[in-house]
Amino acid sequence: MEPISLKTDRLVLRPFAPSDAPAVHAACQEPDIPRYTSAPSPYTPEHARVFVEDTCPKGWREDSLYTFGLFTRDDAQRLVGSMCLVRLALSTPERQAELGYWTAKEQRGRGYTVEAAREVVRWSFADLGVERMEWYAEAGNEASRAVALKIGFRMEGTMRAKIPYNGTRRDAWVGSLLPSDLGLPTDAAYLPFPERG
Repeated sequence: MEPISLKTDRLVLRPFAPSDAPAVHAACQEPDIPRYTSAPSPYTPEHARVFVEDTCPKGWREDSLYTFGLFTRDDAQRLVGSMCLVRLALSTPERQAELGYWTAKEQRGRGYTVEAAREVVRWSFADLGVERMEWYAEAGNEASRAVALKIGFRMEGTMRAKIPYNGTRRDAWVGSLLPSDLGLPTDAAYLPFPERG
């Protein structure tokens, strides 16, 4: 797929450019980003360069990873964070993806990540035909969970030993979001398992 850009009231979501590498490198020095994402630690300038110049463009080209840089729409155009769709399965019948994100430390607490995620989710459901969006985070990552809940994700439980990290396996929280959760149409009917009272 050709990379696209999206806009919200306060943000522009666009593919990273080579000139963004220094800002990505600076943001990823904050310990929680490599702690809770797949970013290496320590995070070097070369990691940032490879991410913005190779990994992200390749993901768009191969329809395997759609990554957006989140930037303020004001004159400063500050890096807010990164958001991506991973584990893409856009052909029928799968039509699902996973939403991942990180936020630069100085931009947290302003609602930017929720704002960006709502737009990425809307685009995924309306334009890509995604019928199930998934979210995972290491159990205990309350900040990521709070964002997911504000977007509308429904928590489905805890997956044991889902995330390998530094030679250990960690439990993960998992949630999902369906177009119908947001009042959006979908081509596939959903037949939920009946609740027993």
